[in-house]
Amino acid sequence: MSKYINRRQFLIYGGTAVGTSLLLKACNGNSPTASNTNNAYKIAIALPGPITDKTWNESGYKGIQLAKQKLGAEVTHLEKVSQPDQTEVLSDFARRNYNLVFAHGGQFDAAIQQVAPQFPQTFFVGVNGAVSGANFGSLRIEHLQASYLCGIIAALMTKNNKIAYIGGQKFAATQEEFRGLELGAKSIKPEIQVTSTFTGDWNDVAKAKEATLALISTGADVIYQWLDNASATVLKTANERGIYAFGNTNDQLDIAPKAVLTSAVKRIDLAIAYLAELGKQNLLKGEVYRIGLEKAEILTLGKFSNTVPANIKEQVLDIKSAIIANKISFKECQEKGEDTICVN
Repeated sequence: MSKYINRRQFLIYGGTAVGTSLLLKACNGNSPTASNTNNAYKIAIALPGPITDKTWNESGYKGIQLAKQKLGAEVTHLEKVSQPDQTEVLSDFARRNYNLVFAHGGQFDAAIQQVAPQFPQTFFVGVNGAVSGANFGSLRIEHLQASYLCGIIAALMTKNNKIAYIGGQKFAATQEEFRGLELGAKSIKPEIQVTSTFTGDWNDVAKAKEATLALISTGADVIYQWLDNASATVLKTANERGIYAFGNTNDQLDIAPKAVLTSAVKRIDLAIAYLAELGKQNLLKGEVYRIGLEKAEILTLGKFSNTVPANIKEQVLDIKSAIIANKISFKECQEKGEDTICVN
């Protein structure tokens, strides 16, 4: 079951999300730190990478700092949590009586399902997850909607009719995002080639560069990436090789202005702060909370490069409006005997 969130409820966070939360001191190293507010609602977050990545992990950290500011919550975070350590980290937060624990990435889904039943007094949220149960749920940005728009841009900008997707790991959210890119591109050019590759590491710069160069060598001239600390490497490599790319999570146009066409901007911090408020009010349910383009303060496209012609920009923004108005939607379907998502 999915829950869509009222736009007005999010707007209260927009004005203060940037600035004060960034000035709050981060912990050094990979040990958890927390404020010391007596009897406060307690929130923790486990992060797969460093909070200095300027993308995914930083947004998660900013989210709980915003919850601290808005709710007077006691917060802690642990960064660079590896896959083998996930269950112990989540269990440790619960043993320390944290009321709400965020696991920041779909790669935590299995760990949440294993740990949550053992700690019924703690509620767990998988950010970008696909799981739900008695005391756990997921927060999902509708990545597919933004990547669909980027796929349209890619198809209109490619010269080789070959575009590609680079992700950190393959799970539900990244698969949906890749599918959106494919659907968008093929809505313009049905014959276009759309390929994907996963580096296995969201932060490994060397793997990101290797994957980018490998895709370029196959003729791909537009690359959509979803990485964390390694995202800038993909964009800069695209810039050096004279091809196009897309930013992700933050507006990344400034990283490689000649390469980045636009970005899929995802304000995960605002979404986390909202779910934290629901948690404090004891209103969180075992659901997948989905947020799409209709919440422009959460999911939108970033600044467009001057390289993108005005008519293409106008076309894409019209399609964006059609998605928001539900004139274009997406549904589960089968293609070539496999479950997937199609344009409705």
